[in-house]
Amino acid sequence: MSVPDYMQCAEDHQTLLVVVQPVGIVSEENFFRIYKRICSVSQISVRDSQRVLYIRYRHHYPPENNEWGDFQTHRKVVGLITITDCFSAKDWPQTFEKFHVQKEIYGSTLYDSRLFVFGLQGEIVEQPRTDVAFYPNYEDCQTVEKRIEDFIESLFIVLESKRLDRATDKSGDKIPLLCVPFEKKDFVGLDTDSRHYKKRCQGRMRKHVGDLCLQAGMLQDSLVHYHMSVELLRSVNDFLWLGAALEGLCSASVIYHYPGGTGGKSGARRFQGSTLPAEAANRHRPGAQEVLIDPGALTTNGINPDTSTEIGRAKNCLSPEDIIDKYKEAISYYSKYKNAGVIELEACIKAVRVLAIQKRSMEASEFLQNAVYINLRQLSEEEKIQRYSVLSELYELIGFHRKSAFFKRVAAMQCVAPSIAEPGWRACYKLLLETLPGYSLSLDPKDFSRGTHRGWAAVQMRLLHELVYASRRMGNPALSVRHLSFLLQTMLDFLSDQEKKDVTQSLENYTSKCPGTMEPIALPGGLTLPPVPFTKLPIVRNNRHVKLLNLPASLRPHKMKSLLGQNVSTKSPFIYSPIIAHNRGEERNKKIDFQWVQGDVCEVQLMVYNPMPFELRVENMGLLTSGVEFESLPAALSLPAESGLYPVTLVGVPQTTGTITVNGYHTTVFGVFSDCLLDNLPGIKTSGSTVEVIPALPRLQISTSLPRSAHSLQPSSGDEISTNVSVQLYNGESQQLIIKLENIGMEPLEKLEVTSKVLTTKEKLYGDFLSWKLEETLAQFPLQPGKVATFTINIKVKLDFSCQENLLQDLSDDGISVSGFPLSSPFRQVVRPRVEGKPVNPPESNKAGDYSHVK
Repeated sequence: MSVPDYMQCAEDHQTLLVVVQPVGIVSEENFFRIYKRICSVSQISVRDSQRVLYIRYRHHYPPENNEWGDFQTHRKVVGLITITDCFSAKDWPQTFEKFHVQKEIYGSTLYDSRLFVFGLQGEIVEQPRTDVAFYPNYEDCQTVEKRIEDFIESLFIVLESKRLDRATDKSGDKIPLLCVPFEKKDFVGLDTDSRHYKKRCQGRMRKHVGDLCLQAGMLQDSLVHYHMSVELLRSVNDFLWLGAALEGLCSASVIYHYPGGTGGKSGARRFQGSTLPAEAANRHRPGAQEVLIDPGALTTNGINPDTSTEIGRAKNCLSPEDIIDKYKEAISYYSKYKNAGVIELEACIKAVRVLAIQKRSMEASEFLQNAVYINLRQLSEEEKIQRYSVLSELYELIGFHRKSAFFKRVAAMQCVAPSIAEPGWRACYKLLLETLPGYSLSLDPKDFSRGTHRGWAAVQMRLLHELVYASRRMGNPALSVRHLSFLLQTMLDFLSDQEKKDVTQSLENYTSKCPGTMEPIALPGGLTLPPVPFTKLPIVRNNRHVKLLNLPASLRPHKMKSLLGQNVSTKSPFIYSPIIAHNRGEERNKKIDFQWVQGDVCEVQLMVYNPMPFELRVENMGLLTSGVEFESLPAALSLPAESGLYPVTLVGVPQTTGTITVNGYHTTVFGVFSDCLLDNLPGIKTSGSTVEVIPALPRLQISTSLPRSAHSLQPSSGDEISTNVSVQLYNGESQQLIIKLENIGMEPLEKLEVTSKVLTTKEKLYGDFLSWKLEETLAQFPLQPGKVATFTINIKVKLDFSCQENLLQDLSDDGISVSGFPLSSPFRQVVRPRVEGKPVNPPESNKAGDYSHVK
């Protein structure tokens, strides 16, 4: 026997093996439609008894494995069902001949067979046949299940007759020696009359009868025969068959202790044993067909052949601990024979499934480790893939997730072995994806931003490289870019400098053909790969916050107040409520106390650094916002290798009014477009990310006919725009100051207010020396965008020298110097570059008034 059945489990020892195969040309869809219906008849109950029979169906079974049917009867093909298409009566003889040829393949072990013919009609169909069933088509075949029930009934009758025939002690008759194929040449010339030979024959036959009893639903009888067989075979050191007897004993005990089964199949198996009530024997699992068989015709002298009620259960059935010990002993006997490698391997797998139910993982791993090193014949690549996949599933079953992932990865590599003419890259990629949980690896970058790294980074990087390569060989460059981006983002801390260069170079090569996007990628198996934003290229880090900047002083909006009515009280009552204090604090941290203006350039400052050992070029870095329509003005960065914190200011223009929220930023690095949200960045605390955007306001630029002053007499506060001009006049002298008002914005100027205030340094020193008339100026209002209005101020010096004797000492050349004059507007102004030779005076509208300073 050379082909192992990796799905073997202990309860399979009680099943009858039926092979279902097509004859001639049958479409795969039609075959498996009927095969599925046949498989639904998987167990039957014997009438007037608590015995249950189980059927195991296979659509492919190696004939050489059938030769081991005497060694373990569940390996013997006892039933054959063939399915064929035949549409013409002249094709019928040839079709029937093919059916007989198929029977000859398993002829030595078959109990019965059936042929299901689809499409044939006429006289041939009307002839009664027991071994052939005719159906007009694959839809009109309602009696398939009933035919299978009749077929199973015929199998049971033959099984029961064989069991009774071999279990009967016929004195004087020689018991034949049952052999496995490789033993036959070893027994040529042996003395068949020796006691040793007879004990060997008796022990093997007892074991064989135990198998038949187990298949016939007589659990207790099989235990008795197995025990007797073990004693006989142990006395003659017949180790191969002793191992089989011990394994049979284990299987029967497992069936008793674990009636739900150990193979993990859907639906619980039915309970066994004589202690169950009769109604329990008539129940069957959902979806299974059941047929009652009357064994009365098979009894002799009216004696019930099921003697299990007379046998003590506890004496013969192994305990759960003893089951494993006997499995170990059986496997040690199998290991003595090179040709029993498949038997040894399957026994290890059965023991592992039992230990998994017993939750004895360490012992199960020992059996699996032994199974890994069992040397079979030269396996094909497909068989190797199957072997490693099953080992992976078994390790997963006992909770060895990393070991399971290792063997699944080996199976994936086997799919693309050099010896395979057409490597299966898709199968390789699918198996590699299944290994991810075992290596504590998720393909969601959010799982790596929560703190401690889990798993072995070196193994994870190797696996990600293999995913990249497999996806490229599959012809899916977008998948390669996604996996390579994930590797760079999540494993950056574990990559050496050279590896960083290699990975980024590979990424640039891939993205030159298929740029990286933020779109999720759906895989055929239902898995979706989330986008991978490059939050580490560059790394945004600031111990305090990501800072939203106020507008420049010349562009900041102020509430418009009457400059001439400043005495109006603006105080409001103070109300304290401890209930809402906490929420108010949260809102204060979220919303910023300044405003942005529609149409004006707004700024957000980030602190970034480059973790790469080479210059990092960041293309199209801009802001991500919500709430209002926002035009982000992209910036391009070039950060030196492993640079320290570097301030970056991102700008944009709000196009509408409302409340704007700065959510993050977007970048393009190595051809990968990324949306990086501030909430997902570790260590980032935004002191405020919501700003009110108010409607666009007018802009006023002011210039004067006087030269600027060299110094300021009064420092300006942060909320106002001030400038200083100077003029030198003698007492009694007058001069005109012409102020040019230019609307440089997009909104019309509708209102102008002017006031003055004298800053006094010495009492009763000055008189009124500024006067103006607004009528001519206001006639030019509303001032449209691009238009200029003029405003004239008369300066006349009148000094009173009677109050101060020392005045002349304080004046220079009996004159006064006007270094500032009152000028104010409720509109905002912007500073324009001054034309050479032309003084510019750009004060901004501010609160109740600017100050004039006179010496």
